[in-house]
Amino acid sequence: MNDTPGWTSPGSAPSGDQDGSGVPRPAGPADVNGSTSQWSQDQPPAGRWSPPTDRMPPPGHGRNWGAPPPGAQWGRPPAAQPGVIPLRPLGVGEILDSAVKTLRAYWRTVLIITAAVAVVAQTAHTLVQRYLVPRTPALSPDATPAEELRQSLEAARTSLIGLGPDMLVTLMASMISAALLAVVVSRAVLGRPIPLGTAWQEVRPRLLQLLGLTLLLAVMSAGIMFVGLLPGLLVGDVPGIVLAVLGGFGALVLNVWLMVRFSLASPALMLERGGVVQSLKRSAKLVQGSWWRIFGITLLTQLLIFVFVMIIAIPFTVIGFVVDGEALSGLLSGSADSIGWPFLIATGIGGVITSAVTYPISAGVTVLLYVDQRIRREALDLELIRAAGRPDPAPDAETVGG
Repeated sequence: MNDTPGWTSPGSAPSGDQDGSGVPRPAGPADVNGSTSQWSQDQPPAGRWSPPTDRMPPPGHGRNWGAPPPGAQWGRPPAAQPGVIPLRPLGVGEILDSAVKTLRAYWRTVLIITAAVAVVAQTAHTLVQRYLVPRTPALSPDATPAEELRQSLEAARTSLIGLGPDMLVTLMASMISAALLAVVVSRAVLGRPIPLGTAWQEVRPRLLQLLGLTLLLAVMSAGIMFVGLLPGLLVGDVPGIVLAVLGGFGALVLNVWLMVRFSLASPALMLERGGVVQSLKRSAKLVQGSWWRIFGITLLTQLLIFVFVMIIAIPFTVIGFVVDGEALSGLLSGSADSIGWPFLIATGIGGVITSAVTYPISAGVTVLLYVDQRIRREALDLELIRAAGRPDPAPDAETVGG
């Protein structure tokens, strides 16, 4: 039924106004109700209609109806990309690729930072290996399985004590490099270079807070592991060993969950200029609902870094064994005195090379994960687009902290 005279919706003609093909046909000059129809009498045959040739669009302008123009998508214009990433939610491959792009585009600043930090960290590691790592106690051939396991745990404990200074220096080196690289990557997102001096000026006021954040996470992780192992250590013997293994595994799982939950605290602290507790809360908020995704990307990054480290470290280790014949026997016997300087220097060079490359990749992935989560949750891409369009950026537009 049509309430508006002279208007007929397509396909709504009564069944009597159909030809043999079953296609509705408009009425003539006078329709069944006696009123004049607005349809023309000159209608094309059913099923053979084609658009008039004089109204066809010019070549290259819509001839393929229903298809978007080449290189475009309907309703989704290309994302702006002033720097190393497109300003939209990122995929796994884009995050890894953008971290490498940052290393290539800003290699002078990045390598100065990472090479200096790697040299200091590797020097400390070499000195610890030479002078502080205790000799592993020899196992008695008549020891029972429980005694062997107890002696192995004692050897691991003494090694951890000896490696404490090494771990502390490595932690500090990673913290400083991550802080500097967070500022570099934040500028790379906007496509702006940053000299090393400018990066240091921005990082220096935040170092104490970053140190507090790093130590807090380290103490929290060590405390959780200690609580997990404590019941087994108190019980002792075989039941205590089993309990320690179970407690240690549970503590490890909890530590992994917390480390991923707080993995974005460092870039949040550096780029948003908040406090330690505020940065932890920000990280927990950004990671919420995306824990498995961030865990998977972080794990994949660390696996790729491990493969790269093995590719570089193995040849330098072989060179160390070649130039220092007693190093292999010293490592097998657990005697640090048998490991000579040629071996330590050769492996140290390999360590500097791997650290100089892996530090910026790891830090870059962390900062890009932070940026990606803020784009997904807080539409940070709009702020970055406005910041990238400023010819003379204000101080608050120079980083992604907002």
